[in-house]
Amino acid sequence: MLKELLITIASALVEDKSAVTVTVDEPNEEGVVVYHLHVGADDMGRVIGKQGRIAKSIRTVMRAGAVRANEKISVEID
Repeated sequence: MLKELLITIASALVEDKSAVTVTVDEPNEEGVVVYHLHVGADDMGRVIGKQGRIAKSIRTVMRAGAVRANEKISVEID
């Protein structure tokens, strides 16, 4: 569910939608699941935004979704 949410958000921001992929790590010792968002090099600026504002917003929305799913997550943009 959260993986699809992250793909949907990122796809709306980028031009090359085929380059959007998400990999999910296993929970670490603290129970945090890390989601790695991969986008094309040309779209990296669109996903991060000025001063990282869009990236921060993506992380906030994902954390809110994780709370509803009773998970702890982190989003890394690669």
